[in-house]
Amino acid sequence: MRSIGRLRLGTRGSLLARTQSGLVAEALAALGVEVELVEIVTTGDRRPADTTWGEGWFVTSLRDALLGGEIDLAVHSAKDVPIEEVAGLVIAAMPERADPRDALVLHPGAAAAGESGDPLAALARGATVGTDSPRRAGFLRAARPDLRVIPLHGNVDTRLARLDRREADALVLAVAGLARLGRADRISAVLSPDLVPPAPGQGALAVEVRRDDDGVAALVAGLDHAPTHVAVRTERRVLETTGGGCRAPVGALATVRGGTIDLRAGAVDPDGAHLRRVRRSASAPDWARLATDTGRALGRVAVPA
Repeated sequence: MRSIGRLRLGTRGSLLARTQSGLVAEALAALGVEVELVEIVTTGDRRPADTTWGEGWFVTSLRDALLGGEIDLAVHSAKDVPIEEVAGLVIAAMPERADPRDALVLHPGAAAAGESGDPLAALARGATVGTDSPRRAGFLRAARPDLRVIPLHGNVDTRLARLDRREADALVLAVAGLARLGRADRISAVLSPDLVPPAPGQGALAVEVRRDDDGVAALVAGLDHAPTHVAVRTERRVLETTGGGCRAPVGALATVRGGTIDLRAGAVDPDGAHLRRVRRSASAPDWARLATDTGRALGRVAVPA
């Protein structure tokens, strides 16, 4: 085991990425580990405005830096991590997850959502909802075929600014991202996982290290929250079984309580057609079979280009 000095933690440069990496750095500091944040520019960061992001765009450059020895660990949003593993790397920890659900964010001054029990009731017929997610678009259209769901890209603050300029009547964003940025006040309603199942891994962070770096792996393992790790592995296995990737219109949320996993999952075409929902439970050690059976019940999905 090599001597551990200051750890170089790779992060994207966005405010949300640096905030999330800062949470991991603070947790390591509490264990007595000195950490330096190293900014890595990813393909996703270099994309022009209003460009649809692709599989692995926010992860690959961080992984390359890790394999090349430029950094000692990398922090990813778990939902952005491709299903395929990379030789020589391992997810050594997933800290306790934040709220995994999606939020409806209305234009300022709009009526509060959710008072009728239906969080989408505040949206007028034909309202415009902005999102860059085929999953969110599909489930929204399935619930409200009258909505006009439009592609709206950019980081959280960019999208909120575009909403405020009335480029859309509403947005759908992750609760966790808004909360971590101190923007939870913009949440008009939280969407039930039964209405819009979240992306597999949403709200969780994945800390990746080199597989042969036992010293760093041992330190990082102290940050792992076992129920979160099992839940995210279960959700990702559902996604893998459907043949989907990070942009697939598939949602899954696993909740581990005691020795039981409760799994809610759904799949839909981006146009809102062919909606499928599955809810099942199993003992925690049986997570892989539960996830595989659930993915098979949802069926294969078409992955958007």
